[in-house]
Amino acid sequence: MEKMYIEERAIKLAQYIIDSKDTVRGAAKKFGVSKSTVHKDVSERLLKINPILAHEVRNILDENKAERHIRGGMATKLKYSHNEGKCG
Repeated sequence: MEKMYIEERAIKLAQYIIDSKDTVRGAAKKFGVSKSTVHKDVSERLLKINPILAHEVRNILDENKAERHIRGGMATKLKYSHNEGKCG
């Protein structure tokens, strides 16, 4: 029973990431699980359950990883743009 739940969760996580192009962190928050769980589900468990789906998710995760420095820079810029005009 538990194994079936884990397999279903792995598939749902994968489909969510593919459809939304969300990050591991975003998927973890959406599903109420840890980032480690999301990563293990879509990277390891999914390979055994559905290798094609695992490959699709891997492409999106690789894309997200390549873009994370850009997102981080944008977040920093946004953070400090809200503080303009304020004395620290």
